Amino acid sequence: MSDEVLVSTTVHSREAALELLRSAVGAKLAASGQVLGPAVSVFWHKGHLGEGEEWQLLLRTTAARYEELEAHLIEEHPWENPEVTYTRIDGGSPSNGAGRR
Repeated sequence: MSDEVLVSTTVHSREAALELLRSAVGAKLAASGQVLGPAVSVFWHKGHLGEGEEWQLLLRTTAARYEELEAHLIEEHPWENPEVTYTRIDGGSPSNGAGRR
């Protein structure tokens, strides 16, 4: 099983996503990442059904660095209670770079 993970969160704008990406990679908490979007999301928030445009941020890091990256993303995130998730990377070419910093 791989030691590498793909971390995901969303924000309200491309600029906010790029700012989070630059701060995480700049702090060497992630090897690299991408900003995808915009995407339309439908969600429950504070008891209300909402709909909006979001930008997804994907970052690659190691499992050992995940908790520190998660804390960084939550601290720097523009939302009060952002969702941050990860998925283990169990396959792919050896040049994915997640462990190289």
